[in-house]
Amino acid sequence: MDTFVTGQVAIAYDDHHPEGNGPPLVLIHGHPFDRSMWAPQVEHVGRGGRRVIVPDLRGYGRSTVVPGRTPLQTFAQDVADLLDHLGVAEIVLGGLSMGGQIVMEFHRLFPDRLRGLVLADTAPQAETEEGRRARDAMADRLLREGMGGYANEVLAKMVAPANIRRFPAVTGHVLDMMRRTPPDGAAAALRGRATRPDYTASLARVRVPTLIVVGSDDEFTPVDDARLMHRLIPDSTLVVIEDTAHMPNLERPAEFNEALGKFLDSIPQER
Repeated sequence: MDTFVTGQVAIAYDDHHPEGNGPPLVLIHGHPFDRSMWAPQVEHVGRGGRRVIVPDLRGYGRSTVVPGRTPLQTFAQDVADLLDHLGVAEIVLGGLSMGGQIVMEFHRLFPDRLRGLVLADTAPQAETEEGRRARDAMADRLLREGMGGYANEVLAKMVAPANIRRFPAVTGHVLDMMRRTPPDGAAAALRGRATRPDYTASLARVRVPTLIVVGSDDEFTPVDDARLMHRLIPDSTLVVIEDTAHMPNLERPAEFNEALGKFLDSIPQER
């Protein structure tokens, strides 16, 4: 693990195969997880010699916790600052759930730095008024009660119930990530996502190869959300991974990695 400091915030990250070929792959975790959620993808992509960079977002994992409200723009700027620190100009950027929304925000702010996008189990629409109230209420609850009760409640939506029983190691990993997330960091991100913009217009302006992946049984960001992004983004590729919920990269890593590997192989090493 390495650490990069931006302002008063230390961002923890792993930089695998820094001498690798092709544009580096940067993977952004979802809520309430950390960079370890990408372990199967880091191993798979790294075997092909590509550089893979995986940060812990501020408020998560080993990065600094910043209470209050963290908008998606702040997360995206942290990623850009990390890339500047590493001397990386262009990347393939991927994210799951909240991480996918950070990818969309990064595209809105820094489109010229992108060679490809991976949008997994995410949605481009702005939050509804009801959703804003629910996120703020959940943030208040996490600050009062901690992460344990919340983690137990959402597990069966994060991982398909059959996979909870079938893959106990995956279940344990997902629960551990959720339970050890700092409540202040999770609450700040929830409040920030409550005010996120609508990305549907900016997705129509994407001009780089894009892979969209979704679990067939995802309740948080259903397949219809993935189909919407597929329609919006010119020449994008949509992959639905069967019998998975919100975390197909962990529930069915072989299928997810196959789609990711084919996508990365299709991106030229040089622009």
